[in-house]
Amino acid sequence: MTLVKEAQRSRTATDPAPGPATGKRAWAAATALRWTALRLLALVVLLAAWQAVVTAEVWPRVLVPSPADVWHAFVQASTVHDGVRGYSGHLLVEHLAVSLRRIGVGTGYAALVGIPLGLLIGVLKPLAVVLEPAVTFLRTLPPLAYLSLLVIWFGIDESPKIWLLVIAALPPIAAATAAAVRGVPGDLVEAARTLGAGPVSLLLAVRLPAALPEILTGVRIAVGVAYTSVVAAETINGVPGIGGMIRDAQRYNQTDVVIAGIIAIGISGIVLDALFKGAERLTVPWRGRA
Repeated sequence: MTLVKEAQRSRTATDPAPGPATGKRAWAAATALRWTALRLLALVVLLAAWQAVVTAEVWPRVLVPSPADVWHAFVQASTVHDGVRGYSGHLLVEHLAVSLRRIGVGTGYAALVGIPLGLLIGVLKPLAVVLEPAVTFLRTLPPLAYLSLLVIWFGIDESPKIWLLVIAALPPIAAATAAAVRGVPGDLVEAARTLGAGPVSLLLAVRLPAALPEILTGVRIAVGVAYTSVVAAETINGVPGIGGMIRDAQRYNQTDVVIAGIIAIGISGIVLDALFKGAERLTVPWRGRA
């Protein structure tokens, strides 16, 4: 017995005490747990208020369905039931995947054009005088304003949808890139010139890396703009597609399906934004550090 106690005392004496890093991790975990609990509490309060409004019959049930009705519509749209596959022959995840593909393609093309355009606008003053008003003009246009023109030009297939998302996503990327390039510290540019860097080297090796965090923020904003425009893009022959699904449900007053689609868009948008934040941390780890 004495040997056991001595061994326990010896092991306790040799175990390292919790260091500052362990305390920081515990504090971060506790903080994350508190914020998660707060979010869950807010969600419960929202659902309770929603159910209270439905129970009080403030509006007709066809206009404001209950949370249970929306959940039922969500399950129906996500499964095969009574020989019917989801909604309009496609599962909810398939509608969402088609819309996300369109958003990815549209934002990708917008980045391929918008980033070089923003770099040129930020560096060349004459080009900025000519092109910056055009970028601002496009940025202020609502998507529905030019959707009809795109349909006339490209028909009702996939092309007008992609073009609409490209036009919607390009201005934020170009504007963010131009502003980021102009915001590069002058002493950094002068130091590179002193070391013999030419105009192309200054642009690609100095200005572009320094502006990369803001450029990524512009791309992230552009994805959000494209996501808000996808419903407009899919009003024309948009099934499969989450916007087309919502549009069809609206025509038949299926409010529960509309709300289920909106919730699906919101949740996928949160996930997508979190992925972009993670990509930013990996790509520009120096951001926010002195």
